[in-house]
Amino acid sequence: ESTHLKKLLKQLFLIASLIGVGIFAFLHLGAGMIAHWMGDVDLLPVVQSVSWMFLLMPFLVITRGYFQGSFRMMPTAISQVVEQVVRVAVILFVASLFGSTISDYYTMGKWAMSSATIAAVFAILVMLYYVVKETKDPLDGLTITPVEMEVPTFGHLFKRFAFEGGTICLLSSILVLFQLVDSFSVYNVLTTQGMLPEVAKDLKGIYDRGQPLVQLGMVVGVGFSSSYMPMLSRAFKKGHDLEFKRLSTSLLRMTMTFSVVATMGMIAILPWLNTALFGDAKGQAVLLVYVTSIFFASVIMSLHGIFQSQHQYPKTLLALTAGIAVKAGTNYLFVAMFGTLGASLATALGLCVMMVVMMAFAKEIMTSVLRDGNFMQLLAGIAFGMTVIVSVLSYGAWHFAGLQDSRTMAFVFSIVFAVIGVVIFLAGTMKWNLFTKREWVLIPKGKTLLRKFGRKEENDETR
Repeated sequence: ESTHLKKLLKQLFLIASLIGVGIFAFLHLGAGMIAHWMGDVDLLPVVQSVSWMFLLMPFLVITRGYFQGSFRMMPTAISQVVEQVVRVAVILFVASLFGSTISDYYTMGKWAMSSATIAAVFAILVMLYYVVKETKDPLDGLTITPVEMEVPTFGHLFKRFAFEGGTICLLSSILVLFQLVDSFSVYNVLTTQGMLPEVAKDLKGIYDRGQPLVQLGMVVGVGFSSSYMPMLSRAFKKGHDLEFKRLSTSLLRMTMTFSVVATMGMIAILPWLNTALFGDAKGQAVLLVYVTSIFFASVIMSLHGIFQSQHQYPKTLLALTAGIAVKAGTNYLFVAMFGTLGASLATALGLCVMMVVMMAFAKEIMTSVLRDGNFMQLLAGIAFGMTVIVSVLSYGAWHFAGLQDSRTMAFVFSIVFAVIGVVIFLAGTMKWNLFTKREWVLIPKGKTLLRKFGRKEENDETR
């Protein structure tokens, strides 16, 4: 069994390496041509900085796949959360240096794009820790059926890798793909309409602030999707339809809750957060629209997790195609009409269409979520109450405190108002029993909160 699995992993690593090196070569050697297509040849080092990540891709793909193949999702989940956190941290750190240590947009862009490579290194270190933690031979102890022991041909593996793996990679990179559409259109459209190049670059830079904000808001959603994957896969494999439906419903409930709270919370403290991270509060309207992507993208990732556990990759691929088509099709028109606000609208619309298509494919599960007692009403009420209270405090302090130019105070106020929002959300959640006991257990420290502050739920076992 160990020999067959080793052979399979070697073939998969070879395929992943060929794909990774191929993409690296295209981006690194063709960076000049790509920068020219984007309308700014000075973007060459920025494009090249993205390419290095693909050399690390094979190591992440194989180590994560090894553990996922034996229904052990914890290593993958932790590495994904670490990767997300490190990526956002690097981007925010680079943004904080802009204007002092870093003086131009191209240097900032190069280091911001390098965040993916740096994050991948940390993710690989996490996976290596779990590999070393295994027995002396990491493949010992796995039970593989005779069918699974048969090593497929290289061609068959390549086709599956390209289709299934490609779908997963594209879905995971959906925000990057949308950003790629922006790179080829926003600056070009703005300058074509007569805007000075420097002004267009400045507006594009402000618009790009939305990317790390959305990545930051999605951290919790990505963690939940990953943690549910082994349970979903196991229930589907064993044919436990009711358990699969219950888990899927629970995953979507929790993802929708935390993504709504993250989105509304970020909107409520946006002036302070914008100033703390980027030095000023420019682009408020553009970023307000952009951060709504947190909700759409988080729900998309959860629905993809459900489809992936059922091996229904065509559904994800179709939704992905629809979303990118809407983004690409509306971007030029919206940017021409509304500037960078139009790009934010196109991003939100593209993700919304993608989410709706995936929801249509998961109609039975979505019906279960929407008809789950008064969950949607409670969620809307709690989120609305939190948003109103925090917004009044946040925007009131913004207009009357006179601290708009202090990044340090902006950071302090961001933390304070974020904590207030979390407390209000948790209080509402506990008071109106938004989550079941099973769901609370899956939240870090949730069991402690439930024991100290929770109320007795009625019919919890049936939810």
